Amino acid sequence: MDRAGQEPGRRRGQGQLEAMVLTALHEAEEPVTAAWVRDRMGGGLAYTTVITILSRLLAKGAVTREKAGRSFVWTPSADAAGLAANRMRQLLDKENDRGTVLTRFVSGLTGEDEQLLRDLLTKSHNGSAADGAQRSGTGPGSDGTRRKRD
Repeated sequence: MDRAGQEPGRRRGQGQLEAMVLTALHEAEEPVTAAWVRDRMGGGLAYTTVITILSRLLAKGAVTREKAGRSFVWTPSADAAGLAANRMRQLLDKENDRGTVLTRFVSGLTGEDEQLLRDLLTKSHNGSAADGAQRSGTGPGSDGTRRKRD
């Protein structure tokens, strides 16, 4: 494995570098430079790669930056889970038939994940939005069928 935690010749999964950068930023006790992030990740990445990742995270709202001398210091505003949730939201926003996408997503969940999602929706105090989706025919199960359990 190289110093960035990657086996030689193997590509990282989508979002893996972003998650690694966010992890490094969360370990910092104060805003840090891209060079600090690079060093924290083992120094196996080019400085320009770290800057590119930080810039992409900035565009996604996952980090903030402020000018410090001639460069910037970076602070996380989201963790890896928040970044994954943002990617899921962005994918959903690109689809015309949100109800079908969400139905297919839910039908692919394990029983445990489905229960967790139900519990989170109940706790979110956003039940009116979920109820509205069911009434409007856009929510999971809105086609009148029950989902098969594995």
